[in-house]
Amino acid sequence: MTTTITTNKPFSIDKKCMVKAYKAVRSNRGAAGVDGQTLEEFDKDLKGNLYKIWNRMSSGSYFPPPVRAVSIPKKGGDGERILARIMRRFDRYAVNTTRSA
Repeated sequence: MTTTITTNKPFSIDKKCMVKAYKAVRSNRGAAGVDGQTLEEFDKDLKGNLYKIWNRMSSGSYFPPPVRAVSIPKKGGDGERILARIMRRFDRYAVNTTRSA
């Protein structure tokens, strides 16, 4: 006899995708997010943090906050360009989860 475990989540997100996304972000060894959270700080409650992301994404209640824009001078001193991709570490995992799905 087989049993099927169902959740009442509107979006089906495999937890394996969460782990795959975590490994991708972790291997990148990027700087801390806009919230200042480092990899080591995120890892202190890794299981809980990944669960929070998965739970919010699969329930449809995940809404990332605005990202921080950073001005970077152009080569030759000819003005500057705006980079608007500085996210919280939490959001980097969420974005990578959708990429790996």
